[in-house]
Amino acid sequence: MGTAPVFFTAISTILGAIMFLRFGYAVAHVGLYGAWAIILIGHCITIPTAMAVSEIATNQRVEGGGEYYIISRSFGLHIGASIGIALYISQAISVAFYLIAFAQSFQPLFAWLHGTTGILISDARFVSVPALLILFLILYLRGAGSGVALLYAIVLVLFVSLVFFFSGNPENPPVSIPFRETVADNDSFFRVFAIVFPALTGMTAGVGLSGDLKNPGRSIPVGTMGATIIGMIIYMFLLYKLAASASLEDLAGDQLIMSKISAWGPIIPIGLACATISSALGSIMVAPRTLQALANDKIFGAKIVNRRLAFISPRTGEPANGLLATLAIALVFVLIGDVDFVAQIITMFFMLTYGSLCLISFLEHFAADPAYRPSFRSRWWISLPGAILCFIMMFQISPLFSGLAALFMTALYLAIVKSNPGQTGLAAIFQGAMFQIARQLQIVLQKSEARADSHWRPFIICLSERSFERYDAIEMLRWISHKYGFGTYIHYIKGYLSRSTREEADEALQRLVHIADISRSNVFFSTMVSPSYTTAIAQVLQLPGVSGRENNMILFEYNREHPEELEDIIDNIPIIKAKQFDLMILGSSPRKFGYKHEIHIWITENDYANGNLMVLIAYILLGHPQWEGGFMKIFDVAPRDKLETENQKLQSLISMGRLPISASHVQIIEHEPDQPIRSLINRNSANADLVIVGLREEILKHKGSPDVFSGFEDVGDVLFVNTTEKKEI
Repeated sequence: MGTAPVFFTAISTILGAIMFLRFGYAVAHVGLYGAWAIILIGHCITIPTAMAVSEIATNQRVEGGGEYYIISRSFGLHIGASIGIALYISQAISVAFYLIAFAQSFQPLFAWLHGTTGILISDARFVSVPALLILFLILYLRGAGSGVALLYAIVLVLFVSLVFFFSGNPENPPVSIPFRETVADNDSFFRVFAIVFPALTGMTAGVGLSGDLKNPGRSIPVGTMGATIIGMIIYMFLLYKLAASASLEDLAGDQLIMSKISAWGPIIPIGLACATISSALGSIMVAPRTLQALANDKIFGAKIVNRRLAFISPRTGEPANGLLATLAIALVFVLIGDVDFVAQIITMFFMLTYGSLCLISFLEHFAADPAYRPSFRSRWWISLPGAILCFIMMFQISPLFSGLAALFMTALYLAIVKSNPGQTGLAAIFQGAMFQIARQLQIVLQKSEARADSHWRPFIICLSERSFERYDAIEMLRWISHKYGFGTYIHYIKGYLSRSTREEADEALQRLVHIADISRSNVFFSTMVSPSYTTAIAQVLQLPGVSGRENNMILFEYNREHPEELEDIIDNIPIIKAKQFDLMILGSSPRKFGYKHEIHIWITENDYANGNLMVLIAYILLGHPQWEGGFMKIFDVAPRDKLETENQKLQSLISMGRLPISASHVQIIEHEPDQPIRSLINRNSANADLVIVGLREEILKHKGSPDVFSGFEDVGDVLFVNTTEKKEI
């Protein structure tokens, strides 16, 4: 098939039952301006959807299933199939909806028969049920080709009926056009919108023929957009003609008021019959193909069900069993016979489908995937409002039906996930969107870093080759990264980059990501292969910050029972200070941070520069849930002649709120010059879960004396801290 079937299927569905039966009602209850507003708002949904469909269709070959194929190949089969099943049901119910309206076009004929012959036909199902069976037999026995041929004839009659309508001259036109006037006790705007909106839902009808099109990448955009725009123009002029040709009372009370305005009255019921039967024909051609596409994707749990529903008749090329299933669903709703009830169900599912299509288009634009190269392009600022408006209007139209549709979709999704555990969901498209967000934020952060204020936060990087022997460094990084900072953990592998070391690095990264997953860590993990520890540190110090801000601190960890592990760290301290990184060295102990309750900070008179950073690190650690209920305690060691001065300074900082600590947790300790500080720490902090002490600059310049890190036998884990510049608390 070419472009014409797409256009005619869409335009014949657009110019359907609602246009003939409900447009007069719309003008009467909300005025001409209100009716125009309904058309414009509705097209704010349908035009973005038509553009989204056209765009996605030109990026990939849209195979059988139309809208379902687009959604499932973009959102993944789990969500795509959930929406696809709902879409199929709404398409099958649409057949019934159009045939119920088709039967109403016979009301003048029923009245004429009763007046002429006395035969009374009071039930429209005498027409709708046989019509359904005839349509079924045409497609089942002759295939879609015959249906398309019939479609051309129907659209011709529809066109002629519109020409007669616009050329008609009413006998008693209203004195003035009711731009704002309405009938008394008029219905609300949203109720009228709910009744009229199904008139706008036919523009994607032709997409369902995608598997039968010679060139869907061209036919779908041209046919769909053409039908949408032409339908909107016809609607606007038709509403004006109605408002200018009949009184509000006649518009509100006579469903076939168009026949009294037309140059030849009988053409309107004939046009209504053609419009509704063509819409029903379009739906009964599309719905089985959607069901067939679902079965081809093996969505239904039983293999035999998928095989039967995917069966194509070799004689007609029709999905024969899908056609039978569609007949069964449509027959149930035709027998119900309530057009308003059926319309609300259709509207909910179509709105859900349109919203999904617009959302896909927006996400594809936002993700900027180089594989997404459609020849027809929409715009993200068109697709996003279309998606939002869809979901808003669903709940404005009917909160009850919207809620039921949401529950139905949730149940479908859970059932499909259970029966198809191996399929992917939204991962691919949302990963692209998340990448774009992260990329833009990193650029903004980097540009703004030069203008950043003086408030410090840790962007910390850790290098370790003992990642799977001890988790202490990972724990420290996890606590710091929980809320206030950002942590990057690098697993070091000694050696030269080769296939084997790359495979070792990949395996290590998988293990680290698993650790991050089960520990709910916010740490970013990576690996590094380097021939020496020194070259690894030099590389790590020059890595760009993953968070978008440059790293400003490095963390090392060693086992205090094996002080020889310190040698590589101490040897490379000059490199670290040359890069002006803050430095933390964690001396691990078997206590493993104890009960995570008490942090002791030790400040000496020669080490005030590190004091603020030590307090900030303790404050950040206590913000993690694992340290909930914990507290920090500050020990200020000073000679006797400076005790009072130190006490006043600390109390002043506490009273001004600059120290996040209570006065009872600050202790000034007198220190004799010949007394080792470590003896005070061992005596006062034996029960602490973490001890934080400072590393002085002059010691680090001399490659860090190993004696600085020894002598803490009576305490648990010790964190040594050195700051490049004084931090503000």
